[in-house]
Amino acid sequence: MLEIRLHGRGGQGIVVGSGILGMAYFYEDNQIQYFPEFGVERRGAPVQAFLRVSDSKIKTHYSINEPDHVILFDTTLLQTVDVIKGLKSGGTILINSKKSPDEFNFDKKFKVATIDADGISLQNKLGSAASPIINAAIVGAFAKAIGNLKIESVIKAVAESVPAKIAENITSAETAYEKVMIR
Repeated sequence: MLEIRLHGRGGQGIVVGSGILGMAYFYEDNQIQYFPEFGVERRGAPVQAFLRVSDSKIKTHYSINEPDHVILFDTTLLQTVDVIKGLKSGGTILINSKKSPDEFNFDKKFKVATIDADGISLQNKLGSAASPIINAAIVGAFAKAIGNLKIESVIKAVAESVPAKIAENITSAETAYEKVMIR
């Protein structure tokens, strides 16, 4: 079973992002389970979402404490949340950042990937400078960074999951797939 934990802030769309990523895996004949974890937090408060992927029925129903991979929507969380807590050796950390992966000081036992999802989304007129909509870009970058998910599945999931600007979201996913930097 593949387990992925997503970190972001309320309003950034990590729940929708986990759904898009889950659907992409579903289109490749996997069983999926995704769910958020948050309480009464308001917009901007730290939140998490979880995704499990398996080729057989998923019977586990609890938070992911030892993920295979971590996706970080907001680098400011690095100052307050231990986003890599429990991350398995060899796991990937995908970070929404303009920085190169080498600029992050993570243990070499982890693969680090970065993508300027904010910039890509804004180029495609998805959201505003204060609140870019980065779901499609994050999922596209993750597919390339992990290497076990086809971009065609991502495109199909984006097309069926986003409520508006479908072409722009697909372009964001494709661009991020091509531009993700991996260490």
